[in-house]
Order: sequence, then C-alpha cells, then structure tokens
Amino acid sequence: MRISISYPPIHSEKGVPLLSQNRQFQYFKSPTYIYPVVPSYAATMLDKSGYEVIWDDGIAEEKSYSQWLKDLEHNSPDIVMIETKTPVVKKHWEIINDVKNSLPNSKVVLVGDHVTALPQESMEQSKVDFVLTGGDYDFLLLNLAEFLNCKSKQLESGIWYRENETLKNTGQFILNHSLDDLPHINRDLTKWHLYNKRNGNFKIAPGAYTMAGRDCWWRKDGGCTFCSWPTLYPTFRVMKPERLADEIGLLIERYGVKSVFDDTGCFPAGEWLSRFANLMIERGYNKKMQFSCNMRFGALKRGDYRLMKKAGFRMLLFGVESGSQATLDRLNKGTKIGDIMNECRIPREERLEPHITIMVGYPWETRKDALSTLNVAKTMMQKGWAVTLQSTVVIPYPGSKLYAESLKNGWFRFDPKDYERFDMKEPVLKTPDMSPDEVMKLCDDIYKVFLTPQYLLKQLIRIRSVRDVKYSVQGAAKVLGHVKDFAK
Repeated sequence: MRISISYPPIHSEKGVPLLSQNRQFQYFKSPTYIYPVVPSYAATMLDKSGYEVIWDDGIAEEKSYSQWLKDLEHNSPDIVMIETKTPVVKKHWEIINDVKNSLPNSKVVLVGDHVTALPQESMEQSKVDFVLTGGDYDFLLLNLAEFLNCKSKQLESGIWYRENETLKNTGQFILNHSLDDLPHINRDLTKWHLYNKRNGNFKIAPGAYTMAGRDCWWRKDGGCTFCSWPTLYPTFRVMKPERLADEIGLLIERYGVKSVFDDTGCFPAGEWLSRFANLMIERGYNKKMQFSCNMRFGALKRGDYRLMKKAGFRMLLFGVESGSQATLDRLNKGTKIGDIMNECRIPREERLEPHITIMVGYPWETRKDALSTLNVAKTMMQKGWAVTLQSTVVIPYPGSKLYAESLKNGWFRFDPKDYERFDMKEPVLKTPDMSPDEVMKLCDDIYKVFLTPQYLLKQLIRIRSVRDVKYSVQGAAKVLGHVKDFAK
C-alpha cells in the first residue's frame, strides 16, 4: 500500500500559505517553512510498518498546482493525507474533488483542528473519504492503513467515514497513545532539508523541530480561550525527558543539527525540565547545539533559567497576548501584566533570548486597550527584556472557546462561514472604536518597534560575531516581510 502525506500548493497573491505545524494560519511574503512534526511521525510509523510512504509537501517544494497534481497521479497513492486549517479548508475541498476525479480509487484523508471541530461539514462539502479527528492523527492514520489493508479489525475512536453513502463515525477521539512509543522521526524520508534553514527560530543552521508534548500543560478551565489546539489536545501528555534527549543526540550525530526548536505548546517545567536540562549537560549536547522552546510566564524561577542557559537553551517564546489585564483575564491566560514585565528581565539577565507574541483585534478592546499592548511591547523591546517579537491579529478558529463566544455575542464582522477570510489579512472580529484598517495598522506599528533607535542600539550592543550579524540581517528581512503581510 502506498501512502502520500501531502500539502497541496495554494498559490495566492497574498503570499505563501504558512500551514504546516502552525497554530495560526497566515500568508507570508517572506516564507517560512515549518517542519510538520505529527505528520512526520505518521510517515515514519507507516514506513516502519512496511508501507511505501511519499512525502509530498508541494508548498515547501514550491511546486505549481498542476505539477503537484501530475506528480500525485504518477505516484497513484492508495491513501492521500492532507492537513487542513480554517482559511484553506474550502480550497482543500476543491482539491480533494480534483484528486478523486483523477484518482477515484485513492482514499483521501483530512486532519487538523478545523475538521476536528467540524468533521461532518467536510464530509458533506467534499468527496473526502475519511476525517481523522484529534491531534494523534499519526497513530490514527496507521490504524486506518492497517484496517484498509485488513491487518486490523477495528478503527480507533475519532474517525469519520462513509458507508453506503451514509456518514458514520467511531465516536469521540481518545488521547490514549503513549508518546514514548513513537519512533524517532525518519528525517530523510520526510525531506527535512526543505525546512532546516529558512526559519527564524534557527540562529544556526541546520535546524530541526521536535515536539516533546501534546500540547500545553496550562489546562485551568480548559486553557486559553483563543487557542485552537485544545481542540486537538484537550489533555496534555509528554514523553519522558530521556526520550527527547535521545532524539537530540540522534539529530546531532546523524544529521549535524545545530539548532532545535521544540514546538510543544508549553515546554514542561518542574522536575521534568530539570531532568532534561541535566541530561543535555551530562551528554555534552549543550556544547553542540542551541535549544529553543515555548514557555509560560510564571512557570520558572531564576534558577531554572540559569540551568536552561547552561543546558544549551537559547530562545524562549512567551505569549504575552495583550497589555490589558482585563483581556488576559478574559482569555484565561493566567498571567499578570506586572509579573510579565518583571519576569521577562530574568531570562535576559541569564543570557537567554525571550521572544514575545502579542495580538490585537479583540472584540472588547478599545483603542486605548490596544495601545497599551503596543506600549508594553515597546517597553519590553527597547529595554532589552525581549529580543524579538511577533504580532498577529486575533483569529478565533472553530473549536476554540473564543469562536463559540464570538458566535454567541455576534462579534464576527462577516459570515463566520466565510472561512477564507480567516487568513489574518483583515480582522475577523468587530472592535468597539477601531476600524479594520486601524487594527491592521496597529499590528504593523508593533513590528516597527524593531526599527526604533533604542532597539537598534540594543541590537548593535548584542553583536559578538559574524553569525550575529547574519542573524540580524535575516531578522530585518523577516520584519520587512511582516510589514508587507499586514499592509493594506
């Protein structure tokens, strides 16, 4: 049986679609190709089980659509898996119909947070054969292949399918798979070279992605209301620290990796973090590569940051989200603005590099509230407490609590079924006293913090090597690209 893990190219004047391994979809003028970890596990597990696997990322390989479809017809896979997201799901319905017309015997499978939230919709609106719900679609895809190949008698929970033109499903997905059972990803099979350089998370190339946990351990009252990934991972699981350390060693020895970004929604803290950091030191990996990850304010103390620096950690990505405490409370973020401002200095003092993310366009925020976010970002960047930042427009995807709240309160600016408009090229939600153009301009203005004299001076002071110069030049190009992304 031949199985294709596919990302069909979607050509748009808006830019390159940032789809894989991404919590927030966006078109980028200056593209970044992020390595899709869960599909890579799927490919590896299938390969180890004796299936012929085709890694077919038409976006990262920069194929034309006609070439991608021609290649697919030539390979004639038995199963085609496509990861989708809200802004491109309608386009994927069209693509699926093209695939089924060209390859009527191929089974097409959709995965992702949108179809997890609304599985029946895609079954009704396209010729898709299966929808795998939940975030463990690597395990589910293997189960589906085994079932179709008559090696398994039963489909796991969470799978939608057709039977005699009737839609059926195997019930609510269950996250009962152990991440320690995952094999180490076959990076050659999954064409890791497509993703190991053009990525702002890597200061030194080649770089690679890992994912120790699924997804974020912040689960008080269901987690942050704006995030769509609790749709995929309503409970948190993490592999043993030894398992991740083994993977780091493999990446260094076999692939010569110099940078790793772990894309767990929030990297584990406490004893797990201490054990992992000490393993990095004991095995000498801290001297061979740089490690970066997502983190939460309030999770760590100075001693933790000091240990992380010693263990080879570099960048820590923190979600600030807003400069308004009222907004943080409504988002169930579990953080305080004053604590954020105080804590962000500590990892910098320990020579780590905090990266902050913020959002604008909340339906309850006034212009004054939004400007407080801009001022918080400016303060943290100009004082050198944060090294880099990312600014986006809040986009509530189906399945998130904010999406349900927006439907209930009539906050959407347009028909919430106009999915293609959820692409961050415009605000999705109404705001009390700002026009859509003003919201987009604010997002643009936040990026321009990079261009202020105070920030540029801090950058010059930080430069210690030619590598730092190259990274700063690459960063400047990314900033200019983002300014174009949010331009009218």
